[in-house]
Amino acid sequence: MKSIKLLVLALVVILPTWLISQTADKSDWAGGYPEGCTSITVGKLASADGSVITSHTDDSHRTRSWIDVVPAKSHKKGSTVSMYKRVKNDSLAMPAYGHQHIGEIPQIANTYGYINTAYPSLNTKQLGIGESTFGGRDTLQSDNGLIDCQRLCLLMLERETTARGAITLAGELLAEYGWNDYGEVLTIADKNEVWHLEIVGPGKGKRGAVWVAQRVPDDHIAVNANASNIKEIDLDNKDYFMASENIYDVAKENGWWDGKETFRFCYAYAPHSRTSLASRRREWRTFDLLAPSLKLDPNQENYPFSVKPDSLVSLEKLMSVFKDYYQGTPFDMRYNQVSTDKDGKTILSPLANPHQPYDANDMFHTNGGWGRLGERTIARWYTMYATIIQLRDWLPDEIGGVEWLAMDNVASSIYVPIYGSVTDLPVEYKTPGRVNGYTMKSAWWIFNRLGTLSAQRWGDMHKDLDAKWIPMQRHFIEEIPEIDKQALELYDKSPKKAIEYLNHYSNKQGSQVMQDAIELGDFLWTKYDEKF
Repeated sequence: MKSIKLLVLALVVILPTWLISQTADKSDWAGGYPEGCTSITVGKLASADGSVITSHTDDSHRTRSWIDVVPAKSHKKGSTVSMYKRVKNDSLAMPAYGHQHIGEIPQIANTYGYINTAYPSLNTKQLGIGESTFGGRDTLQSDNGLIDCQRLCLLMLERETTARGAITLAGELLAEYGWNDYGEVLTIADKNEVWHLEIVGPGKGKRGAVWVAQRVPDDHIAVNANASNIKEIDLDNKDYFMASENIYDVAKENGWWDGKETFRFCYAYAPHSRTSLASRRREWRTFDLLAPSLKLDPNQENYPFSVKPDSLVSLEKLMSVFKDYYQGTPFDMRYNQVSTDKDGKTILSPLANPHQPYDANDMFHTNGGWGRLGERTIARWYTMYATIIQLRDWLPDEIGGVEWLAMDNVASSIYVPIYGSVTDLPVEYKTPGRVNGYTMKSAWWIFNRLGTLSAQRWGDMHKDLDAKWIPMQRHFIEEIPEIDKQALELYDKSPKKAIEYLNHYSNKQGSQVMQDAIELGDFLWTKYDEKF
């Protein structure tokens, strides 16, 4: 316990001044550009069950690998919220972020509880957030602001109940206290609608932010994959667009828009992101899997902000998208990793690995759309956690919000249902494992061990994973209506009893999959001894 407290102190509160960068940190950006997250959103008329969905894969080498729950709180008059700047910290067992205290902002009287991932994700009022970094122009980043992306997520979740309210709050806070991060998109959903909020800084030495928000039509899906993709905007259409007052002025002042041509936010404020094939390939793949009839070109520069899927998107289908590594396409990185079978026929080697580290790309001469890094697939071997958040308007808030949580590489993991009203999580999920070094007391390391092992003989081992996880995942999905029903019956008598029931259920499933992941890893070590 003492070591964990000391770790938190090192990570969250104080870092020596010599570790502090004067600008927002880029140390987690491969090749100097952000590529760390994918977020897919689904409107309520595009989902199979009528839920509104946002999501997030935290594909990072540095962000926190543990999950906890922050309860609702009442605060004394004059209370404040601490603001931090994220900086790299390489003094621990593995690369991490430290957080330098840079100021305070006033706290409100009462705050909602929320699930606290690296980017806080779901509150008790069915407000959910996904995240993806797009960077934007370096000249826009300002050190005069107090708010970064992680803190903004926290502030929205603890204070708001709707997506529109969260965006309005963000605009007010950023105007007063300023944005100190690089360009970010937050995919913000409530039980009725989902929006994409894109934010950049106001410019060196200035305080504030430039931002725009676009709503995803109810019958559409959208994706953000580390690229700004809001283009033309219509601020007269308040049902679908919101923006900061300075959105045009900053672009004009800097010569990024002449005031005559059609204004497109992404080209004014983040033009490089539209040239990133690592981003565009994921955009294409998401739309191609969910709306194949569009027959989109995998190499084009721009895709629609959102599209209507060919069929209603089920939870199981969306999970399969997040598990994707371009299998069955020319962009599958295993294409030249072949061997011969007993009949002399050329086959894909059972050792062929879609999750190989970059050095292996060099060895196998894998040179995809991302250069020596190969292809930036949706499923990644360095994922910390992934979420799919369902918001359901036909249920009370205590029951309606569900965060499906997977640890490590989604392709080798399983999503566990965590209701938004939970009051606690299994201790393994709350254990900061990665930064302390390998330990089977950490949920992230449990699934990381399984993912790393299975990648070594993926052609065979993924079949063992599928045999275990696919029926279990289907069972989790199929039993949710019954869990909802039981919770509703309890809710009518006592909301507290319903929350206790859902907390027990979510924690039970989390503990079960961790034990299964341990046993499955042990099984693979035994079955494939001397074969990898």
